[in-house]
Amino acid sequence: MLDNNEILENITINEEIAKKLFEIEVSILSIGDFKDLFEKLLLLIEEKFGIPHVWISIIRENAISHLLEALESSKLLKERLNIVERAVFLNLVKDKKTPMLVNAYLRPFYRLLPKNEKYFAKSLAIVPLILDGEVIGSLNLGDFSGFRFQPNMDTFFLSQISVKISICLSNVTAREKLNYLATRDALTGLFNRREMENLLERELSRATRYGTPLSLLFIDCDDFKMVNDSYGHSCGDALLQHIADQIIGIIRRDDIAFRPGGDEFVIVLPNQTSKEAMKVSERLRSFFNNNPLKYQDLIVPVSFSWGIASTEDPEIRTPAALLNKADERLYEAKKQKKV
Repeated sequence: MLDNNEILENITINEEIAKKLFEIEVSILSIGDFKDLFEKLLLLIEEKFGIPHVWISIIRENAISHLLEALESSKLLKERLNIVERAVFLNLVKDKKTPMLVNAYLRPFYRLLPKNEKYFAKSLAIVPLILDGEVIGSLNLGDFSGFRFQPNMDTFFLSQISVKISICLSNVTAREKLNYLATRDALTGLFNRREMENLLERELSRATRYGTPLSLLFIDCDDFKMVNDSYGHSCGDALLQHIADQIIGIIRRDDIAFRPGGDEFVIVLPNQTSKEAMKVSERLRSFFNNNPLKYQDLIVPVSFSWGIASTEDPEIRTPAALLNKADERLYEAKKQKKV
């Protein structure tokens, strides 16, 4: 039985923890994007509670995993964020919506660690992250002491952290989805026309400033109307999605693909000449020749025409001129096919 001094000590400790949690809550509740939310959260928990290892695990293929994978500009999140397969995560954590404390047989939990990271923790706290009632990942705390997180300990405060983060996740997810939809084509997930115009302005300005080439590849599907008329609009949509997915897999990391509308695609190629852009178009053509769309019981060939423009042409000084020149050459290519 605790004496009065021990009771007072426990009350003081709990008040201090509650104060720190409140400070964290105040700091993160108004944050409007995932990058800032997770960076702030990781650093605050590390600082306020003196925990040596703090990182995030997110289950692949949930409502926010595709957004988190795009956060490559954050050095901190590259080191502290792990996108983990659903089966791996659930095998370790099950579908528990309450914190898990572990201080024995930790090796299986190393699978939650960020890539190429090796933490030498002797106890772990795994705090579930919940969005719309579903566990989407965890906030993970690791300590050098095996006594910091023991399975028989009370997890009330960790549960409080889980609730507060989950509220923030819900708010940020809503904002991020609105931002995502504002810049993306709803069918393919590629950037839309408005974002293409904004990005072209930035890339052309950068190319002019540093004297580097910038090329643009304008693609238009051949006989797309025939696909819609013969097999239905669902097949036409599947064809556009197939093309978009494969383009993303083939182009370089620095290249950006857009769907401005209809059956047209635009690929912006920073630091690439028109000859290099031609190689990209040939690579795409060769790939699609060997990889038609498989839709239900159908095999739908993928054929397209393209036009290329580059800042190597001294007449091209504006984004509109670059786009129009590629469009003109695309028109000429389609015209030649009909001859």
